[in-house]
Amino acid sequence: MADTDTTTSPDSLHEAFAQVTRLLAEAGHPHTPRWLDVPARTCQEAAEALGLQTGQIAKSVIFRRKADDTAVLVVASGDRRVDEKKVAALVGPIGRADASFVKAKTGYSIGGVAPVGHATAPVTLIDRELFRFEEVWAAAGHPNGVFRVSPAELEKLTGAPVADVVQPA
Repeated sequence: MADTDTTTSPDSLHEAFAQVTRLLAEAGHPHTPRWLDVPARTCQEAAEALGLQTGQIAKSVIFRRKADDTAVLVVASGDRRVDEKKVAALVGPIGRADASFVKAKTGYSIGGVAPVGHATAPVTLIDRELFRFEEVWAAAGHPNGVFRVSPAELEKLTGAPVADVVQPA
């Protein structure tokens, strides 16, 4: 797998990726986002590009809270399926979010939704299953952008609670 740093990426000016890079630097995050040579729109693609287990990919799943049209972000382990009933029990009734809702609420396109730096602050939950790993990788605002983070760092960066939000393995 080849990657480049943010200063040499042919797409380093992509605003969402640049925004996540700046935000992480400002937060003192120790790992600079990486630009992959191939897009990683799915957990499987990201895991293959990084040489990791699928569970080490911290996927961002967006739902629409029915009561107030707020985005609900669930950051879940890539090898687990989000349990919508468990999420709804914590945040209220939810529904699926289409691509235009995701873009409008987060500022990111599906396949590159970072867990930080959203256009409008979402209600965020972190899947406890991420803590099976010392470090995970999350999207950095673009399908080619990813960043390394420990689950504890992710919890700190987002300020989100850790919860049981996935279906049993």
